[in-house]
Amino acid sequence: MNRRQFLASSAALLAVRPSFAQEGPFRTKYFPINAGIGLHDLAPAPDGTVWFTAQGKGMLGRLDPKDGTFKTVSLGQGAAPHGVTIGPDGAPWITEGGQNAIARVDPGDLKVTLFRLPEKFTSANLNTGVFDNDGTYWFTGQSGYYGRLKPKSGEMDVFRAPKGVGPYGITVTPKGDVWYASLAGSYIAKIDLATGNANVVEPPTPNQGSRRVWSDSKSRIWVSEWNSGHVSVHDPADGSWKTWKLPGDRPRTYAVYVDDKDKVWLTDFSANAIVRFDPMTEKFNVFASDKPNANVRQLDGRPGELWGCESGNDRIVMIQTIAAG
Repeated sequence: MNRRQFLASSAALLAVRPSFAQEGPFRTKYFPINAGIGLHDLAPAPDGTVWFTAQGKGMLGRLDPKDGTFKTVSLGQGAAPHGVTIGPDGAPWITEGGQNAIARVDPGDLKVTLFRLPEKFTSANLNTGVFDNDGTYWFTGQSGYYGRLKPKSGEMDVFRAPKGVGPYGITVTPKGDVWYASLAGSYIAKIDLATGNANVVEPPTPNQGSRRVWSDSKSRIWVSEWNSGHVSVHDPADGSWKTWKLPGDRPRTYAVYVDDKDKVWLTDFSANAIVRFDPMTEKFNVFASDKPNANVRQLDGRPGELWGCESGNDRIVMIQTIAAG
């Protein structure tokens, strides 16, 4: 960000005091998974099932919400999967930190294929991945890396992050741009898809701890700020930022997801809750878990549904994203 952009962003920054709204009639449902399995991330699939990573057991699972049944498959010896996303081929693709590889699981026969990182990038601490509009898979490694994989050829490139350790969440915009967030670096960055270079964009709040990112329909980048307890949005079109503090005295904002109606969903570890934010009214709805220590680390969804893993309770939660009439 140059000085002109920085000044424009600072001028546009809004220190908003959020309004608090009582929880509306949003239906919530829980799906228990095996205790000790170590749930982490998930991805709803087009067929109605939900894939999830079981970091504690080195597995990938698939939940059928119709009856609550699920199946699991081992990703290999020493596996410790983190993120999962559905590829253009309909298969789940996993950031498999335990084997320092990207994993693909065939949704039919559950065959596991590993794409290992080059040896010089050992212990990358792989976090999350996303597909761009050309079908290239981009991923982050919290040890200070991000990279890309071309699924058809298996060609992989790994890049060192501009400020070292920290790359965590990653997203693709409707325009086709790929952005990632750096937790330790407290910045977001746009990746040049041709060269792989990352252009760092500094948020106005110092040391805010950008953990995860998600794009809305206007290609604005929403950021969950772990250290500050805020949710912020960056508009690349004009370089502006807006930020809001979550309800409560000391919120800890972990995950962020933007639904098909451009409503923003977050998780707050301090409140033990999933939080809905309406950018139009600037009001929050808080959905506290019915069990302590839910620790929802990631959110995803499909039209009408929000999904997350309660890592602390080893169960999956679904909230309808439109209030019942």
